[in-house]
This record gives sequence, structure tokens and C-alpha cells, in this order.
Amino acid sequence: MDLDAYVAEHSAEWRRLDQLARRRRVTAAEADELVALYQRAATHLSVVRSRSPDPALVARLSGLVLAARNAITGAPAFSWSTVGRFFTATFPLAVYRAWPWWSAVATSFSILTFAIMAYVVAHPEVANLFMDDAAITRMVQSDFVGYYSEFQSQNSTLRVWTNNAVLTAECLAGGVLLMPVLVVLFYNAFNVGLSGGVMIAYGRGDVFFGMIIPHGLLELTAVFVGAGVGLRIGWAWIAPGPLRTRGRALVEAAREGMLVALGLVVVLLVSGLLEGYLTPSSLPMLLKDLIGVVVWAAFLAYVVVLGRAAELAGVSTDLPEELTEASVPVA
Repeated sequence: MDLDAYVAEHSAEWRRLDQLARRRRVTAAEADELVALYQRAATHLSVVRSRSPDPALVARLSGLVLAARNAITGAPAFSWSTVGRFFTATFPLAVYRAWPWWSAVATSFSILTFAIMAYVVAHPEVANLFMDDAAITRMVQSDFVGYYSEFQSQNSTLRVWTNNAVLTAECLAGGVLLMPVLVVLFYNAFNVGLSGGVMIAYGRGDVFFGMIIPHGLLELTAVFVGAGVGLRIGWAWIAPGPLRTRGRALVEAAREGMLVALGLVVVLLVSGLLEGYLTPSSLPMLLKDLIGVVVWAAFLAYVVVLGRAAELAGVSTDLPEELTEASVPVA
């Protein structure tokens, strides 16, 4: 198919469809014209996809068809019930289904981190390869604790929320290539293990764990979930299974990954609030740790209980049928 000739032949129709789709009000005749042009554009999109799948043209026609469909049927209205369903069924289900992946990430990360801690405690001189004596002294005496009260609570919350969101996004997005996720996890495990090993070696282990637990359990779990789901996305195109193509398996896993990403925004906000307000507070250390453990356990219970219930109820994490590619009409 001569793509340039095809575009030249139908571009006038597409421009007219775009004009009609942008109007807030149309006459009865224009409405009939809009429907007819929409059906023709959907056919054109199907033809281009099957015969000459130019990415730029496919994207242009896809956007045009979606805009026209919204103009005809009306854009979906915001509904609190949809938000409620997301947080009570869809999100916990997506996380629950990926639990073998993120629990394996959590286990591997913990083993590696504690192994590094133990090695640094047994060989304190190793820390000098990465920081000088003055830096070690500052960290043990003041910097580690002072880090959590360096900024005002609201500023600290926003900074931590942003940083952790970026880290989790890197794990999710890099999952399709597998290796980037492993590199990010190793880097963070090494930093936590080195810092913990130094604090323990200098008799400040209680301070280290006391300051980490209030926010760190939930924060790290969110990162583990993001990394696990990211690796699951990557594995989908390596081993799609006997009944799915690689492309379909990747798309389905990526869709669930996007759901998890949306939900983790809220989870990371909660961990940011804990780090910004609870960790540097004047509450007794044991009380702060207890609150952190309770919040973390509540999140795990939320995922397991609601996620399992949603799975038993047959809830789907896929897009609604009217939003999928297969539902585009062909005239």
C-alpha cells in the first residue's frame, strides 16, 4: 500500500472528523456526519495497522478515533465507586497476584543486606574503603539521626515521597530488561548494609534500627513490590506460557504493573508521612517502632485479605472492554 497516497486521499476526512469531535455542540446532521466519519476512520486505522503499520500514523488515527468516540458516547464521568473499587479490589489483587515475585525480592534483598552488615561488623576497616574516619564519626555521632530532622516535616515528606517514587518507578520501568532492577536493588542493599554495619560496629545498632523501622518497613515493601512487579513484566516476554504470544503476555503484565504503580503512589505517601513526622518525633523509640510495624502489618493484611477476596470473586485487572483495541468498530 502506498502510504503517502492513502494519507492524501483521506486526510480531508480526518481533518473534518477532528473538527467535529472538538465541538461541544453539533446539529443533527453534523452528528450523523460525525458517526459516519468515525466509522470510516476506524476502518482506516485497521487498514493501516494491518498493511503498513507506520507508528506515527497509527498514533494519530488512534487518538482521532478515541476523541471521536468520546464525542459520540460522552467521556466517562468521574465516579467515586471506581476509585473505591480500585483501592478495595483492583490494586490489592494486582499486588496479591505478584506476591511470589516481590516476596522473593524482599527475601533476597534482606539476606544480602544483613550479610553486608555482618561483614562490615566483623571487618570494620572495610568501611574506610567507602568513607574516611571523619565521615564515619559524623554519621555515628550525629548525621544518621540528624538526617531525619534536617528539613521541616512537610518538606521532608515531599522530598522522601518524590525520591522513593522515582526509585520505585525505576524498578517498575526497568523490569522489562530485568538487569536494571537488579542493579538498583543491589545498590540500595549495599548502602543500607554498609550504613547499618557501621552503626552496629560502633555500638549504635539500636539507633539504626530504631530510626529505620518506623518508616522503612513500609517504604522498602513498596520498593520490593515495584521491583517484583517490574521483574514479572520482564519475565512475561521471556516465558509467556503456552497459550499467549510474547506481545500479549507483556501487555497484560504491563497493565497490571500500571495499576500497581498508581496504588504505590499512595503507599509511598504514607511512608513519606511516617518518615517526615513520626521518625524524627520525640515519641519513645519503641512506640515509634510499634507504630511502624502496625502500619506495615496493616498493609500486608490489606493486600492479602482484599487481594485474595477479589481473586476468589473473579475480579479482573484488565481494562474495560470498551477501552480495548478490539472494541474499535470497523465499517
